[in-house]
Amino acid sequence: MLRLAAILFSLVATTLAGSAFVAALTMGHDTLEPILIAVGIGFVLAIPATWIVTRQILR
Repeated sequence: MLRLAAILFSLVATTLAGSAFVAALTMGHDTLEPILIAVGIGFVLAIPATWIVTRQILR
């Protein structure tokens, strides 16, 4: 399960962080600090999302 979660995390984290990055730019936050905060939030949200997706796949 851990190997599958690690592989999925690389995909989910990239997707969520990239989406948060685009959302921050769309809202007009084009300096470094808001962009890093948005990417960090996407990265942190990827942890529970990966866990949920991994459990659903293994069911």
